[in-house]
Amino acid sequence: MTFLKPYTPLLLSLMRVICGLAFLQYGMSKFFGFPQSGLAGVELDSFEGWSGLVELVCGGLLVAGLYTRTAALGAFGFIALGYLLVHAPHGGVPSLKGDELAIVSGMCFLYLAAAGGGPVSIDRLFGES
Repeated sequence: MTFLKPYTPLLLSLMRVICGLAFLQYGMSKFFGFPQSGLAGVELDSFEGWSGLVELVCGGLLVAGLYTRTAALGAFGFIALGYLLVHAPHGGVPSLKGDELAIVSGMCFLYLAAAGGGPVSIDRLFGES
């Protein structure tokens, strides 16, 4: 599959945008009810509220490619905390409990924290990659 190798930097930017949009939608659902959600209007003094705020801020920064490493590390940290507090107590195999999305998302954010935003990012304009 070496034919994809020249596109690696662009695919990194695409991955950043897709992961950022996926994360952003959770925050938008919690605060604005878009896309449709039963969680609209959460209060900031709850774990749901704080997670929604992190999802909005970090997701938006990731989509833009601004402070990518910091935003991705923040997203990873919050997903790891959420997994430990909310998902892990269910026990068992993650795929049987629907927890695999948290695990995969967390690893994508950890990778973005290490790799940066790629060539199509605001960070790139300021000399970051």
